[in-house]
Amino acid sequence: MRLVKRILTGTAALAVAAAIWIPCLHLFFARGAEDFHSAKGLSPEAEQLAARHLQLWTDPALRARELERMRHSNAEWDFMGRTFLVWSLGEMGLRNPAAKKNYLPVMDQIIAETIRLEKEQGIYVFLMPYARGRPYLMQPARSQFLDSEIAMMLAARRMIEEKPEYKPLLTERVDAMVARMRQGPVLSAESYPNECWMFDNTAALAAMRMADHLDGTDHGQFIKQWLTMAKDKLTDKTTGILFSSYTVDGQALDGPEGSSIWMTSHFLRLADEDFARDQYRRARKELGRRAVGFAWSREWPPSWIGAVDIDSGPVIPVLGISPGASGMAFIAASSFGDDEYLAALAATLDFSGFPSRKEGRLKYCASNQVGDAALLYASVLGPMWGVIEGAKP
Repeated sequence: MRLVKRILTGTAALAVAAAIWIPCLHLFFARGAEDFHSAKGLSPEAEQLAARHLQLWTDPALRARELERMRHSNAEWDFMGRTFLVWSLGEMGLRNPAAKKNYLPVMDQIIAETIRLEKEQGIYVFLMPYARGRPYLMQPARSQFLDSEIAMMLAARRMIEEKPEYKPLLTERVDAMVARMRQGPVLSAESYPNECWMFDNTAALAAMRMADHLDGTDHGQFIKQWLTMAKDKLTDKTTGILFSSYTVDGQALDGPEGSSIWMTSHFLRLADEDFARDQYRRARKELGRRAVGFAWSREWPPSWIGAVDIDSGPVIPVLGISPGASGMAFIAASSFGDDEYLAALAATLDFSGFPSRKEGRLKYCASNQVGDAALLYASVLGPMWGVIEGAKP
């Protein structure tokens, strides 16, 4: 009986301690949203993340090790690490024009190498192996994943300083995407054989709007057609959130997912601000979670559970925490000015991301290069969309 009493007493003491300390734990990591995403200039987080990524592209040995580690897991991560960094440097160049001389050579290096690899080795160099398993329905084979993000890289570079040789390259990518999207009954192009991804098709819309701003073209009518179609045919009826992936004829493959909709809502701001905010609010309700000062994102809403994949990362049971979705939530929270959610996400990142700060550079040991590049983009985005939105008729 004495032993039982001691066990019960010890358990009660632990429960009381947990009740006191767990709600206070976030205070050790709490900070304002402006410490992560500043309205002007660069936040301390952005400066340190940027310094780390610029080092990766100026230190060949370090970069080779990092790319080998990522490509061993997923060739897409190599590609997306490049795109997020170029977009980030574009935003940074607009925030601090005096520093753009430091960013332009890196942007040009990444763009040139990416296009060279695609030309020499084909689209599969940046795709997962299953892309070779069957033919693309739309021929010749192209990937909306590559076309949309390369187009946005070219446009972001031109946004901070014009480079004439990039204009025809951007026009070619945008024209190719529009032509292929028009081929399908739901105005969407494949990223993988008979797989259209919402992330990539909304990135294509953003690239069109960027091209319109730069070159005076007008894709407004096509974008309106796409939006009307998507609201009718590519939306989950239970949550009102856009599908993550679907076939060329519009059959859903993956329902609403956090690893998709957060970034999709950000891209949609350039196409339809009201629709973009509606998608963000729905995602926030269905996927965004907060508890005791910390925040995260679920990969799926309670009404629909999909399969764990490379995008979601390992999903933590019960709470449904998805590293991939939570990383994308940073971008959406920054984009839509949701400082409360962003600050709580940042507290979670500092608690569980194992930040390593050395010589003014920051990386998260629980992340990788593409994850940190996405966080960098979340910490600096704003000026580029602001310029384009300000130019809308």
